[in-house]
Amino acid sequence: MDSRVEHHVKHVEHGFGPVWDGTSRVLVLGSMPSPKSREESFYYMHPRNRFWPVMEAIFTDPANPTDVAGDTPQSRRGFALRHHVALWDVIASCDIMGASDASIRNAVPNDPAPILATAPITRIVTTGAKAAQLYRRLIAPTLAADGIDVPMTPLPSTSPANASMSLDHLIAVYREAFIPYLP
Repeated sequence: MDSRVEHHVKHVEHGFGPVWDGTSRVLVLGSMPSPKSREESFYYMHPRNRFWPVMEAIFTDPANPTDVAGDTPQSRRGFALRHHVALWDVIASCDIMGASDASIRNAVPNDPAPILATAPITRIVTTGAKAAQLYRRLIAPTLAADGIDVPMTPLPSTSPANASMSLDHLIAVYREAFIPYLP
């Protein structure tokens, strides 16, 4: 790595645990929480990340005005669990520059096996190319060795860095991936 960049790379720990319960059907795995998400100790908390608007577009019951993700960790946790969505990340710790997935080095994976052994997860989705790449390299072989076979679907990133994909397109892609695997 370029020495001018190295001093901006930090070793970071994930800092908070997964969101799931005994009714979770789809496990969403990002790469590593952004600095804003680590600060808030919850998933997809950067105000320009489109994850929660996508989730609301897919799952909100229009007949229930209280069925919204909101903007707090507590309201978002409740929304995810009500809709049988589990949240975590592929990486437990790594060296990273800001929120740049491209800069991730020395990744240490999380272990989703306890969740997969307990909850009726029928699909894993990864958000972003780096999460999919690291999942395939660091987690899938271990799960396979343990006899755990849950299909994984890579999805595009909802990060503001993925500006080439419109919100409507993200909603369509995520809807197609989620809906067949939910009750």
